[in-house]
Amino acid sequence: MISKGCEQCAKGGKMVLFVYGYCDQRDCFYCPLGENRKNVTDVYANERLVESDDDVLTEAHRMDALGTSITGGEPQEALGRTCHYLELLKDEFGEDHHTHLYTGITGGRENMRRLSEAGLDEIRFHPPYEQWGDLHGTEWEDILHIAREEGLTPAFEIPGIRAEAEFLEFLDEGAAEFCNINEFEMSDGNYRRMQEQGYELKEDHMSAVDGSREEILDVMGDHEQVYFCTSVFKDAAQHRRRLKRMARNIRREFDDVTDDGTLVYGKTHADPAEFEALGVPEEFYTVKTDHVEVAWWLLEEMIEDGDLEDGEIVEQYPTYDGQVVERTPLA
Repeated sequence: MISKGCEQCAKGGKMVLFVYGYCDQRDCFYCPLGENRKNVTDVYANERLVESDDDVLTEAHRMDALGTSITGGEPQEALGRTCHYLELLKDEFGEDHHTHLYTGITGGRENMRRLSEAGLDEIRFHPPYEQWGDLHGTEWEDILHIAREEGLTPAFEIPGIRAEAEFLEFLDEGAAEFCNINEFEMSDGNYRRMQEQGYELKEDHMSAVDGSREEILDVMGDHEQVYFCTSVFKDAAQHRRRLKRMARNIRREFDDVTDDGTLVYGKTHADPAEFEALGVPEEFYTVKTDHVEVAWWLLEEMIEDGDLEDGEIVEQYPTYDGQVVERTPLA
């Protein structure tokens, strides 16, 4: 089973709103947060550092977002901020803008009520790993029912550390709507701690942990309310599709959009007057402070014909930070 939130994510239509970098409940050895996100109070909408509400809305429009995923740190520890952004997004995009939130604490009824009233649709609980298998009869069982009573869709979202049949029991009992299992991964943020715990990367893989998948699929994979999200799918499908949505929205007339969702164009430090003198249509180039950006194929042709001396083909992400993937000199 794939939830509505996951359907939108699979289409690349879910904006990721990071609202708070602190998580005081525990220091999980597998926490993937990098140094720029861990233990900070900054807010990020995708890759954009948020300085105003307009930044959040601009980023959502930039990617034509279908919904928003709220994460941290622990979003419930900044509940006022979290509810503010939920209300902001619902006011701007309407009730169809689907929202889900990841949390590692139960929070209690008052939090569930406030989140629901602010516009949250799904809440995905991540209980402490040390309590897996012993959650019945605890606050974790109670909060599933409380969340549903307050109008939220309760679910589990857990890292694929090991198989745990108790999560299936919660599904069969009707307490949780679904259980997402994310393939266990190593990242820049947790690599050292993961190695200290004895985990290693799967051979020929950039992030998936060796041996973390087979047992989980054997025990939990056949349940219709369980969805196993592979690291390959997250990287190759979800992330790429989000980039493509963004690239299509922001591309200029002369930008090429690649299959990976990157933008390709030409760049030269030639005098802009040369473009006007050669009769290059205005829609094929843009004059910047110290250079000109132009259709890459046109720049290549102009250099081959001797009209310009040099330049380069630039490939970059369509994200707010505009990270350059590759530069290819032309001369």
